[in-house]
Amino acid sequence: MNTTVFLNIATAICPDRDIISFEGKHYSFALLNERSNRLANALAGLGVKHGDRVGMLEVNCNQHIEVYFATAKLGAIFVPINFRAKADEVSYMLDNAKIKVLFAGSRYIQMLDTILPKLSFIENCVSTDKKLDGTLAYETLVSSSVPDEVAADIGDEDITILMYTAGTTGRPKGVPLRHSAFAGYVIGNVEPANPIVEERNLLSVPLYHIAGIQAMLAAVYGGRTLVLIRQFEVKEWMRIIQEEKVSRTMLVPTMLKWVLDDPDFDHADLSSLKVITYGSASMPFAVIKSAIEKMPWVKFINAFGQTETASTITVLGPDDHVIEGTEEEKEKKLKRLSASIGKPLSDVQIKIVDESGQSLPYNAVGEILAKGARIMSGYWKDDEKTARAKTKDGWLKTGDKGWVDEDGYVFLAGRGDDMIIRGGENISPEEVEDVLHSHPDIEETAVIGIPDPEWGQEPCAVVTLKNGKTTTAEEIMEYCRSRLAGFKRPRQVIFVESLPRNTMGKVLRKELRTNYEQLSK
Repeated sequence: MNTTVFLNIATAICPDRDIISFEGKHYSFALLNERSNRLANALAGLGVKHGDRVGMLEVNCNQHIEVYFATAKLGAIFVPINFRAKADEVSYMLDNAKIKVLFAGSRYIQMLDTILPKLSFIENCVSTDKKLDGTLAYETLVSSSVPDEVAADIGDEDITILMYTAGTTGRPKGVPLRHSAFAGYVIGNVEPANPIVEERNLLSVPLYHIAGIQAMLAAVYGGRTLVLIRQFEVKEWMRIIQEEKVSRTMLVPTMLKWVLDDPDFDHADLSSLKVITYGSASMPFAVIKSAIEKMPWVKFINAFGQTETASTITVLGPDDHVIEGTEEEKEKKLKRLSASIGKPLSDVQIKIVDESGQSLPYNAVGEILAKGARIMSGYWKDDEKTARAKTKDGWLKTGDKGWVDEDGYVFLAGRGDDMIIRGGENISPEEVEDVLHSHPDIEETAVIGIPDPEWGQEPCAVVTLKNGKTTTAEEIMEYCRSRLAGFKRPRQVIFVESLPRNTMGKVLRKELRTNYEQLSK
């Protein structure tokens, strides 16, 4: 099945239900389908054909979803661009994808003016919100075109999205994602549209990210109303939850912490929330424990996946977030809650391997490999990076370190590059960070390895303190003494005002290592 069928089915089942609620405007399934058809016909008139790439540089908005389905209906490839990327990164992605038509918000046109003259393959630029010189007007394209359904030959294995990774380890890598990859996940894990059952999903993450695309396609297939916000902001998030009676949302750990810490949290009516999915970065145990205590009516789900896997591959489900049972069962659940990403979904295989690629037994730390029909076949126009990322027999090297316990739960031990090796002993940054997060004065922390002439590397904690709190490096190191094995204790503590993060809340450890590696000299 291709993803355009999701919209056709939902439109047939609940045509008048809102699929999009955005800044006071509402778009039914029938209207989304009509506008997408009009836009698809307009794109065809601009020469867009099967396999051509159509770019989108804009925050979350109804146009984002319309452009995706219009592109997909033509059998073309949708390319969402990170709107926070710098000009040279945007230029690289546009060039690498060879975009034919580019949609962009007016706020980005000035930046594009310096880029587009060098990119002659971009034939048309469309301003999504207001007409600007040198661009086509979005609403004019839609209104002046016919609403006829586009009949394109779309194969299930055709590429529907070319998505670029965050680029924290170099240039962004293009990941071509097939219709079947999304269909396999959505059909297997989401209930189809129901004329009686209604859900409202607040999209808190950007649509250039795999989590945003997954949430959008799941909402369309499931007949859910997708409530959009341009970008995440805590008070706006809480306001919309209350006003729209939102029943589910997805948050990265940083967002969840900001919500819980907001002074207005206790006064907000969040009772409509039934499900909060979290992922995309490591979740501090103290944060999820606090969330469970403060929102006991909510079902929490930890979803783990990568751009390269098209969507979620392991899940720590709602039952795993309920700490009940015997003392032994409670201890197991607490351990899982602090470090596990759950069990693999039914269509995914997971194994742990050592540096030579040999499978490791239960509880042994190694690299996490994944295999399944949803895994990417390779990076866009980059055989060298593909060869490094995939084994000859089709396993994806996730780059994450971890282990599997006897019950089949997968545990994270950090990114491969982030693992600290002191005197031959592996130290998981997340394990040390969990201890530091329990310190009453620490707001946030990231643990990195810095070079040491005797031990190879030593753990170093980069710390931000809570407002009004003061403490010393010596006190923090002493705090860890009784809570961590001796070789895992931080040997240095650096105080900073904030931690560098990417757009999805992941701490940029590479940047921290670059900034502080000289401390060992």
